[in-house]
Amino acid sequence: MNTDKPFGLLFDLDGVLIDTESVYTSFWQAINHRFPTGVDGFEYIIKGSNLNEILSNFFPDATVQGKVVDMLNEFQRGMRYDYFAGVPEFLADINRRGIPCAVVTSSDNRKMEALAGQHPDFASHFQAIVTGDMITRAKPDPECYHLGARLLGLEAEQCYVFEDSLNGLRAGMASGATVIGLATTLPAEEIAPYCHHIINNVYEARALLKF
Repeated sequence: MNTDKPFGLLFDLDGVLIDTESVYTSFWQAINHRFPTGVDGFEYIIKGSNLNEILSNFFPDATVQGKVVDMLNEFQRGMRYDYFAGVPEFLADINRRGIPCAVVTSSDNRKMEALAGQHPDFASHFQAIVTGDMITRAKPDPECYHLGARLLGLEAEQCYVFEDSLNGLRAGMASGATVIGLATTLPAEEIAPYCHHIINNVYEARALLKF
């Protein structure tokens, strides 16, 4: 990878920086059991989608939507937002090197507040945080990554996107960025067609970025 020219880093959140995808999978499985969608693999299909999109596409009944939102809010208030191994050190190293970086997530502001409650210094590592509340078209549309790059003063083509979900990987590819897929949520062979590089953790990211 060529890191001789100015570049930025755009990170998805769940499954990339914090280890939450497995618990979200269990949560949405339970939701699908209580309010059946009739969609095989529902809990995987929605990964990378924002809440409004999930509700409108799979739970059209307004009463059900309200119950799902209440259950999700309660769930997120009680869950742990644990970093993947090596992430705090990786972010600190990025900051020391002066590399601009942003979080680009489908999560909403309420979720980010819960995260900040457990990691008060989280936002300080990033020049920008793009949430699902800030965009009109969710992943796999590239809008979020174009916005993230723009907030760093860069074009998407100057950025590296770190993603784990198929919707997120598709969004990164559509943006024109160099996409690094993390095999944390899905196996490497499944994400391979949707990214330029595959890694298993941030330790391997260091080698790609020549740290």
